[in-house]
Amino acid sequence: MGMNRYRSHTCGELRKEAVGQTVRLAGWVHRKRDHGGLLFIDLRDHYGLTQLVVEPEVDFFTQVEHVRQESVIMIEGEVIARDADVINPNLPTGEIEIRLNSFEVLSTADELPLPVFAEPDYPEDIRMRYRYLDLRRETLHENIMLRSKVVRAIRHKMEDVGFTEFQTPILTASSPEGARDFLVPSRLHAGKFYALPQAPQIFKQLIMVSGFDRYFQIAPCFRDEDARADRSAGEFYQLDLEMSFVEQQDVFDASGPVIRETFADFAGNENVSTYPFREIPFAESMLKYGTDKPDLRNPLEMQTVTDHFKGSGFKIFAGIAEKQGQEIRAIPAPGGASRAFCDRMNSWAQKQGLPGMAYIMFNEGDGQGPVAKNIGPERTHALGAQMGLKAGDAVFFVAGKPEDFLDVAGRARNVVAEELGLVNKDRFELCWIVDFPMYEWDQENKKVEFGHNPFSMPRGGLEALEAAVTDEQQLAILANQYDLVCNGYELGSGAIRNHRPDIMYKAFEIAGYGKEVVEDKFGGMLNAFKYGAPPHGGAAFGVDRIVMLLAGEENIREVTMFPLNQQAEDLMLNAPSPADDKQLKEIHIKVQMPIKEKSGE
Repeated sequence: MGMNRYRSHTCGELRKEAVGQTVRLAGWVHRKRDHGGLLFIDLRDHYGLTQLVVEPEVDFFTQVEHVRQESVIMIEGEVIARDADVINPNLPTGEIEIRLNSFEVLSTADELPLPVFAEPDYPEDIRMRYRYLDLRRETLHENIMLRSKVVRAIRHKMEDVGFTEFQTPILTASSPEGARDFLVPSRLHAGKFYALPQAPQIFKQLIMVSGFDRYFQIAPCFRDEDARADRSAGEFYQLDLEMSFVEQQDVFDASGPVIRETFADFAGNENVSTYPFREIPFAESMLKYGTDKPDLRNPLEMQTVTDHFKGSGFKIFAGIAEKQGQEIRAIPAPGGASRAFCDRMNSWAQKQGLPGMAYIMFNEGDGQGPVAKNIGPERTHALGAQMGLKAGDAVFFVAGKPEDFLDVAGRARNVVAEELGLVNKDRFELCWIVDFPMYEWDQENKKVEFGHNPFSMPRGGLEALEAAVTDEQQLAILANQYDLVCNGYELGSGAIRNHRPDIMYKAFEIAGYGKEVVEDKFGGMLNAFKYGAPPHGGAAFGVDRIVMLLAGEENIREVTMFPLNQQAEDLMLNAPSPADDKQLKEIHIKVQMPIKEKSGE
């Protein structure tokens, strides 16, 4: 017997070799069964389950009868072999059971608001309110353990390729990362605020300027954004990294294999894209997949087919084909040449707010359906040849201004592949999206604005910025910026940074910001760059999202131990909550509640 008062073994470790030993175990009553006078208990702890058997003649029999599920008990007993016909091959301890000779309740459980055994679907608010019970459920418990293992794997791999982990501040200055900041009032400086970091962006760049070479951190990030299935409310963790004296390819070659091997560790080597990953320019991704987050498990690629309709008998499309800035794109559907399928897709499109989705079915001869009749066999054949379609295939069309139909087209591509069984569910397909536009058109203010990260180095440096005079030329400038995408999710993004003050002033000038704005907003970083900054770049990858994909979950809350709910509340500890007057006074804050709109006005 071990010296520990509560247990000699865990509930996951006893095997057939232990038969005949007297052991002590402690854990939770997972479930109780009554079989012809014998009582069976599945005893559970962090490590596993062990079956206990209680015979009617023991003096503690009634006590066991009355013990509630999820009470914590300690037992002593003899390890016995199970009969061959009741061996449980799905349980590591399935060849043995414990015959009890002592039984003690360490902690009684009230009636449960949430079942732990069998894990039925349960309303999320109850799961969040009683998260500590929810976390006892096997699936969630395993997800959290997986998360811990993934973080550990990432850390080891990063250290193995020469990165060092440094911690950056949590109380910092407000930064224009793009989302809303969480503000923290200062007690010592009345009326002033810290912000929680949306990402360690500025600090990691300053670490490079400070002469450290390869930094990483499993970093908490705080953004006051609404929750979505794939995005936490409030806080999340990212693998943050930055490197000096690098170009884009160097960042890819340092970080890509780390992410790839992390996936391979938990999903099997053959189920993950080989390195190097595909590199897809942003414009090509939008054209072929209708999104900058393509799911490459789906092999379908869209193409522009505008020319086939110019001057054709299909009047609607012929008209669109002549209009500036409008085009017709085709989504191939290999094996989709059935009326039923085409009608289903058409009504799907109507539910998405399109008037419908025109199609051609390629069966015998010249193509079937109204479109084929209207444009005639020659155009139909040419179109089929361009798309590589054969008998038994179909093709769907979206038309108009690309910005209006891109989103739906991208989703239609996924629906088609899903319906036709073309998606390989067991794979993790990784790719880099590259060549993002540096600027985009701000429709509201009718001006050129930054597309993403204002700190990216533009392709072609200062010359490229100075040569761009018109809006068109400026919108054509590309940035040294990239995303890593897996199975339709953005796993992370990064950039080669702009480390030169002269290029920074010019980049901001194009977006309509004067020198003084740059100095006011980014003075800290700008000044640092004036004292010798190395060319540098990096990336950040969402840890929660990587774990979510590996766990096969569709909701990020399923891989987070104590997440906030959809409304960004902690129902368990009741946050956010009002502060009392004394606290508010100390931090010089007066609360002004929003004025409720009167109804019916």
